[in-house]
Amino acid sequence: MTRPNEDIVIKEFFDPLTYTLTYVVHDPASSDAVVIDPVWDYDQASSTLSKESFAKVKAWIVESGLRIRMVLETHAHADHVSSAQIFKSEFPDVTVAIGANICRVQETFKKIFDLPESFPTDGRQFDRLIRDQESFQAGSLKIEAIATPGHTPACMSYKIGSAVFVGDAIFMPDYGTGRCDFPAGSAETLYSSIVERLFALPDDTRLYTGHDYQPGGRPLQYMATVGEQKSKNIQLKGATTRADYVKFRTERDRTLSAPKLLLPSVQLNIDGGRLPQPHANGVSYLSIPVTSGARK
Repeated sequence: MTRPNEDIVIKEFFDPLTYTLTYVVHDPASSDAVVIDPVWDYDQASSTLSKESFAKVKAWIVESGLRIRMVLETHAHADHVSSAQIFKSEFPDVTVAIGANICRVQETFKKIFDLPESFPTDGRQFDRLIRDQESFQAGSLKIEAIATPGHTPACMSYKIGSAVFVGDAIFMPDYGTGRCDFPAGSAETLYSSIVERLFALPDDTRLYTGHDYQPGGRPLQYMATVGEQKSKNIQLKGATTRADYVKFRTERDRTLSAPKLLLPSVQLNIDGGRLPQPHANGVSYLSIPVTSGARK
């Protein structure tokens, strides 16, 4: 039976190394649940993966007696590796889903990483591709998809009851919005996504962010209402003009360094969170492009 989702339970898990929020959302009446943006820990110095973040989420799921129906990715993350396939291996009935425009992201990064011709760019690495305004069920949970591109072309927010999980489109009001300087990103598009899609929702709608960078060392925060974002967001308020936002976002993005885990994260995440096929020695290898800049 479909429920209205107004009594959902939301449990957050924070990874301080990547400032990432993973959410488990469940219906207490049925124990049906979804996991949003799970983390697979990657140590760059040693190039090793570990399951510490996954283990914490799994332990809570098992202890709570939940049935995980879906893993929802808000986008192909550039700052952490997804543990979607770890969930798939531990919970075989899980469906891994992402926005349908992941195909554009795959096409872009296939060229950047010079991936083999056999690498698919039709999204088949995921069990389900979600389209804008699509409504779907995860057991008893009803989920509505709201495309919020700009940070990446494939960014998708998920509305469950009066809660929306927005990924990197917008952060807490004291931090601002997602960056738009990744390949195929667009400040113009992100403005439309936030102002015309998220800010069009009722003011009491709760927006759950994909990261919290804790500016000034403040305690963790990960939810603000639409009304709070419209009145307080330091980069994009309800009254901010498109021209002002695009100018600000474009100039600020020029000053930002690439995320530390950009190259390994994107390379694995466009493949659904899978490791590359092992070489003859049984070891998987990443393809990391190297560029040479002129000395100043």
